[in-house]
Amino acid sequence: MEDERIIARILRSATNECLIKTFTYWNKKVVDIRWYSNGKPSSKGFRCNMDEAKTLALALNKIIGDNNEKDDDKQESNEDFFKR
Repeated sequence: MEDERIIARILRSATNECLIKTFTYWNKKVVDIRWYSNGKPSSKGFRCNMDEAKTLALALNKIIGDNNEKDDDKQESNEDFFKR
């Protein structure tokens, strides 16, 4: 996809990672969250349009709470921390 952007990576192991990407699908901007194994996408994933993504973000923030303080022990490889 020509407008595909990787927003973040979640590394699970040397061969498994989750990619969070945005791109246009059927003329709609979408968010795709998908597990990859050895660089190949698995069937485990989730795709939604931007309106649905806003609801997803609100739900995740509610689950996580306001505990967004940066831990020095956490990985910092997330695409330059979402380009701040």
